[in-house]
Amino acid sequence: MPDDELTHENVIAVSFSADANAYEALSRLKELDAKGEVGVQGAAVVVREDDGKIVTKDQIGDESVEGTVGGGLVGLLVGVLGGPLGVIVGGATGVLVGSLFDEDDTDETESALADISKSIRVGSTGLLADVSEDSPAAIDAVMANLGGTVLRRSAGEVQAEVAAGEEAQREAKKQARKELRDAHHKKQKAEIDAKLADLKAKLSRHKKPQATA
Repeated sequence: MPDDELTHENVIAVSFSADANAYEALSRLKELDAKGEVGVQGAAVVVREDDGKIVTKDQIGDESVEGTVGGGLVGLLVGVLGGPLGVIVGGATGVLVGSLFDEDDTDETESALADISKSIRVGSTGLLADVSEDSPAAIDAVMANLGGTVLRRSAGEVQAEVAAGEEAQREAKKQARKELRDAHHKKQKAEIDAKLADLKAKLSRHKKPQATA
């Protein structure tokens, strides 16, 4: 484990020219952790399917990689990137996530989640990891030997965006449920109004004119 005073906690996303190398990279990362050259809080080999969902193929640490509330950072990251928000930021510039922090942000907003999401291409296998390191040299060297391209972002930045992303997804679900309820109520009212109008029309047709004196 690197010296705490010199350690930086980062999230890395690694893409590979050959998908099989992602599994080897996970093993090599575990070796670096065992040697004390880096600290690995959690790591996972993931693949993005055609529908945008991210599936975990293998993992170390980070006991709940499925993105549950109690999971580690990698698990939460997989959960957010594999959801609706991940699909959006993966094809944009991170404006949605950035706007959660600053309403004045422009289309040039930088987002760690957007960068990480874009690095996990549809149909390809990559590596996500939450690591503590005093220098990027050890991990970069291992990944380079396996044909990997490393994207590195501060864990603190990723944590903040994951939290904001989860909140955005909760709000989106609440809004969707509200719109469905409103649409259901409007449909019911329209159906009732139509039935009342039909009933009035029938009563009007059957009503006999009163005889004059």
